[in-house]
Amino acid sequence: MRVYLAAMHYATVSERRALGQARRKQVGRQHHAELNPKARTATALALLERSMKGRVPGLIPLKYRLMAESPFGYFRGAVPVMAADLAVLPATGLAVQLCGDAHVRNLGAYAVPDGRLVFDINDFDETIRGPFEWDLKRMAASLVLAGRESGHKDATARGAAEACAQRYCALMQTLAEMPTIEMARYQVHRVGAAEPVHEALKKAERGTPQHTMEQLTEPGKPAPVAERRFKQIEPTLKRVTGAQAAAVLAALAPYKQMLEPQRQHLLSFYRPVDVAFKVVGTGSVGLRDYCVYFEGNGAADPLFLQIKEEPASGYAAWLPDAHPPAHNGQRVAEGQRAMQMQSDPFLGWTQIAGRQYLVRQLNDHKGSIEIADLAGSGLQAYAEVCGELLARGHARSGDPVALSGYLGAGDGFAEALGKFGCIYADQTEKDWEALKRSGKVKG
Repeated sequence: MRVYLAAMHYATVSERRALGQARRKQVGRQHHAELNPKARTATALALLERSMKGRVPGLIPLKYRLMAESPFGYFRGAVPVMAADLAVLPATGLAVQLCGDAHVRNLGAYAVPDGRLVFDINDFDETIRGPFEWDLKRMAASLVLAGRESGHKDATARGAAEACAQRYCALMQTLAEMPTIEMARYQVHRVGAAEPVHEALKKAERGTPQHTMEQLTEPGKPAPVAERRFKQIEPTLKRVTGAQAAAVLAALAPYKQMLEPQRQHLLSFYRPVDVAFKVVGTGSVGLRDYCVYFEGNGAADPLFLQIKEEPASGYAAWLPDAHPPAHNGQRVAEGQRAMQMQSDPFLGWTQIAGRQYLVRQLNDHKGSIEIADLAGSGLQAYAEVCGELLARGHARSGDPVALSGYLGAGDGFAEALGKFGCIYADQTEKDWEALKRSGKVKG
């Protein structure tokens, strides 16, 4: 019996490359240096206030305090501001799965299912499909801000942002020429040459579940018979009991059903012991974040699951054609799987009291860089790793041939990104000063 393929057109490699090249007429590569803060439809403070809707009121002052600590701290918590700034600029329309919050501290080391430690993008709360350059512009600005904070001159920080974009362009060209399956499993070898990555991997090596247990829990009373319980560390960690704890544990049942059968089997050997509310990060402060402490084969076999509230991406209002999943926990999990080569085997989502949550392991061999790690030659080396990891994530979730067609040869795009990084870092510092003057920072 003959099988006939449907009469539909599959774009050729040359057609895909031509599509990317044609987008240069829409946005010239040199125009990526531009920023137009006067086009803001609202002030940065007003955009931040809107993003606080639905958060725990008592934690909002803490978020403002964390953002006021430094320009980079402000930048970490101001995704809604940058999303609005990017949305008024011309866009290429070359869509990929955006990390959404691409900055130097949202890459890190973690353990993959076979036990190896890898280094990759590891924060996807803001993930959504959108123009590829938005991730690069956020990363460029973060490199300049982090460079300034770690003692670099502006010329060096700008050079790091350019190096990030150069490595992105070069690797995208390589990936565009690979067989598709090989592209999807490409290993970024530059990771092994960057000292800041080594520091993150060393932290991750120490970050065992047993280490997390020592950090977050303590023996119950009367010791030594009673089970361990979460510590009380105000305001960042607080035990949850009664009906609230029961609701959190009940949310694990639908979550477990969406896992692959072998993951369900493994999870069935773990018994929940205690529940806590945990404050995490900067951008996420004020959202509801729970941790569940499990024991498997006794007290020496802990497992920690994080159940993290996920509102809509800060970019959603500006990307009406993105059509993310209705469940924001699902949006984050699927975005993470699209960009990472290997993801947390316990990644999933659930719902509690009408709110949407992501579920993942907490601190299973995770380690991130500190700004101090970027002193000296660390900034340039790390910037190159950032560029290659973004390129791989975008190639896996977009069309590397079209992207390489747009980027082309030469350093024009990279130079524009370096300039944009400096301009946006300057704007961030102005917005940071406005926050400090606003009266919102108390205590």
